[in-house]
Amino acid sequence: MARAAKAASTGKAHLGNRTASRSRRTEPKANKLEMLEFYRDMLLIRRFEEKAGQLYGMGVIGGFCHLYIGQEAVVVGMQAVAGDTDTVVTSYRDHGHMLASGMDARGVMAELTGREGGYSKGKGGSMHMFSREKNFFGGHGIVGAQVPIGTGLAFASKYKGDGGASFTYLGDGAINQGQVYESFNMAALWSLPVIYVIENNKYGMGTSVNRAAAGGSLADRGKAYGIPGMEVDGMDVMAVKAAAEKARAHCAAGKGPMILEMKTYRYRGHSMSDPAKYRTKDEVNKMRQEHDPIDNARQILDRLGVEEEDLKSIDREIKAIVTDAADFAQTSPEPDASELFTEILVDA
Repeated sequence: MARAAKAASTGKAHLGNRTASRSRRTEPKANKLEMLEFYRDMLLIRRFEEKAGQLYGMGVIGGFCHLYIGQEAVVVGMQAVAGDTDTVVTSYRDHGHMLASGMDARGVMAELTGREGGYSKGKGGSMHMFSREKNFFGGHGIVGAQVPIGTGLAFASKYKGDGGASFTYLGDGAINQGQVYESFNMAALWSLPVIYVIENNKYGMGTSVNRAAAGGSLADRGKAYGIPGMEVDGMDVMAVKAAAEKARAHCAAGKGPMILEMKTYRYRGHSMSDPAKYRTKDEVNKMRQEHDPIDNARQILDRLGVEEEDLKSIDREIKAIVTDAADFAQTSPEPDASELFTEILVDA
């Protein structure tokens, strides 16, 4: 997704050297407008998720709620290269994917609160909302279940010849599921245009990936099927975009599937009910202070000459969008009881 960043140009103060103590990153090949768009999109996801967490704590959102805070660079960098015929499917940590696919913040928040104005009319909640218009085929509550679906979406694109690729997101906790490898085998056999994006945030629920996944890199899990893989710094939006471009070109050339292992990190627990006592505060703080994707983008924008007031303008815009989405969600009516019996069966 490439939303136009609305940045004012009246500010005078640069971002300064408050991050100078951090190690310098290789200067990315980014222009100012592109980085402003990335910053805006990541900030929208961050602020939206913070508001969702707040509403959950107030009891406005019920059921399960898995926040994407910390992982914003992955989906923003990936969706930056997505075309009109590309499709997206993911797991239950899915709000960021919806927003990055261009779904409206109002509709997403209304669905989270179980309201009629939501993308699934308030009947799906956090894990089960879809948008055919945006080619978003859902978050899915069963671990790994979206991978065969994403593989099927790639088969459909190849069958129709529409040039599309399937962006199939999964977590490190799903990588050991049997259906994942059945999908790898099928995708490789038929040279399907699918990019398997493993969002390795280091913990599957409360278990470290090092204790749950044998072997080395998760990017190598497709080697037995001849599927190439790459490890990517998932906290760097430009690194993600560069990898996404390679994977998308690989699919477009008819070379079949590709695996991207995104090394990322979630700041919150697995879900809102998880106190995350299996890791130290120092570990989380170190990631926030040294690798935060939004702070990294701010550093790049500073080097590109963007003024502090420009970013404050974006911050105000995002705050207004999220506040409006929360207000809309809480004032939208609940679905009528008759909706329990609609859209259950499809006439074929």
